[in-house]
Formats: sequence, C-alpha cells, structure tokens
Amino acid sequence: MKLKHLLIGALIVALPTTALATPIVIKFSHVVAQQTPKGQAANYFKKLAEERTKGRVKVEVYPNSQLFKDQEEMEALQMGSVQMLAPSLAKFGPLGLKEFEVFDLPFIFDSYAELHKVTQGPVGAKLLKKLETKGLIGLAYWDNGFKVMSDNKPLRNVADFRGQKMRIQSSKVLESEMRSVGAIPQVMAFSEVYQALQTGVVDGTENPPSNLYTQKMHEVQKYITLSNHGYLGYAVLVNKKFWMGLPADIRKILEGAMRDATIFANNVAKKDNDDAMAAVRKSGRCQIITLTPRERAAWKKAMDKAHKDNMGRIGVDVVKEVYRETGYKP
Repeated sequence: MKLKHLLIGALIVALPTTALATPIVIKFSHVVAQQTPKGQAANYFKKLAEERTKGRVKVEVYPNSQLFKDQEEMEALQMGSVQMLAPSLAKFGPLGLKEFEVFDLPFIFDSYAELHKVTQGPVGAKLLKKLETKGLIGLAYWDNGFKVMSDNKPLRNVADFRGQKMRIQSSKVLESEMRSVGAIPQVMAFSEVYQALQTGVVDGTENPPSNLYTQKMHEVQKYITLSNHGYLGYAVLVNKKFWMGLPADIRKILEGAMRDATIFANNVAKKDNDDAMAAVRKSGRCQIITLTPRERAAWKKAMDKAHKDNMGRIGVDVVKEVYRETGYKP
C-alpha cells in the first residue's frame, strides 16, 4: 500500500501544474445569434484563447441573451456576474459615457475605410480609455455593419416615416434620428423585437442585414430599404478588476487572441451582411427598396437635425474630431 501511495505521489509531482490547476473561466455573454459576425467572432476568440493558453483559460460563450438581456448585461459585467461582453456602442450613453453616441449619428460614415480611421485610430483609443472610470476595460471595436430600414410600408421618402413606430436601441441620438423624419422611436430589447414586429407593437426597425436575417425579422416585415444610414458596432469589454487580476502572461496571450479575433470579426462582417441580404432577397418574403441618390440625400438632410440636436450632448470636440477623420460635412 505504501508503494502504491508513493507511486501516486510521484505521478502527481510529475504532472505539469497546468494540468492540476483549475482553469480561469471567462463568461462571454452577448445578445445575438451565433451565426452573426459578433457571434462568430466570440466563438473564434474562445478557440484562440483556449488553444494559446493550453487550457489555462476556458471561455464560455452565451449567445442570444441566454444570460442577460440588453438592459441587464452592462450591470452584470460591472458586478462581475460575467467577465466579457461585446455590447453595441449605443449602450454607453446610458452608462454616462455620452461620447460613444457619436457612432450613432446618421450618415457619419460612408464606408468601412472612413469608419476604421476612427475605430482603429487615436479617437477610438481615447474613447475606450474612458471606460476605465466605470470599472471596465475596452479591448477592441468589432464591426457589425451598416443599417437598413425595415417596415410594413415602403420607406422611400422622408414623409413615409411619419407616424411609424420604429424600434431603436436605447440611444438619445437614435431617438433624434427617428424624430427628425417624423417617426415615433420605441426603445426595446433586441430579444423582443421579432415578436413586437409580428404583433404590430412596432411597425419597423433598423438593423444590419445579418441581425435582421438571423432573427428572421424579414419574415414579419414587408419592405426593406437599403439605406446604409447608420453604423452598428460593438466594443469588447472586460471587467477591470477581473482583467487586472489575471497573471500577466495570460493577459498578454488573451490580448493577442483578441487582436486576431478583431481582424476576423471585421473581415467577416461585410461578407456576412452581403450574404444575409442575398438570402433575404432569395426568400421573397419582402420587397427590397434601393434609394436614388436624391432620395438618400433627402434622408441625410432631414437626419442632420440629429447631429445638431446632440452636438452638445456628445461633446463638440469629439464630434468634430470624427468629422475631421471622415470628411463629414453637415
């Protein structure tokens, strides 16, 4: 018996410490489907993190609001109930960081190239730094894409919006955007939108095609307008206390995994949105409207009011910095 115990003891000593240690668990919660750009990027980060730390880190991904809904997830992260989120940039206004609402301004980005001058440049980095005052650390920006409008009536002219109940995220800028064209903004959790459209609680909404398609919103909407009027993106966040408490070598590996997951996320976003729009067309469930240059210019002119009304709220300096990067002219 003594020999048996000695052999077991020797075997334990010989095992690498990583085999004995309990892995560090990162709960990564998000509100969209796994097939969306964010869903795919979260799973890719999980793969890289677990492979590169050789099992010292385990990433548990919870999609589709399995753990927390839109309104709950930021508080859950601050409390440490989850360790990582990738909320939309519109979520930071209610948190007291109104500067992030610059990303919600309509027509402020005409292309991914313009957008990335901000998200991958000094303006974007400066904004992420502000999250630390809320007990959070911003690791990266992930693209989702440019938004289209959907409704049960055709939205082609500005006047078509009048009286339409349009679902939006919780954002004062998006409220201004909808009011600027005569629509009635309705703040609602993403997980509730399909049913609200189906039952007529709201008439329409705005989404990148990948969100619209994966949530089957095209099945309960008659028209989609290819407006590309606004941008929807995410910031990947971690709980600051958790992150700073990680071993330095683990943190460095995870930062590298996040850099590569970000490249993956941004590359897949455009393709997935193009593919989703093609699938919506193929379904034949709704009519696709393409705006003429004159019609799009009329939308932009009307929605410029959202810029004027929110300049002070967001911060004149921040808005003007983005204008300089993108060449936007009100």
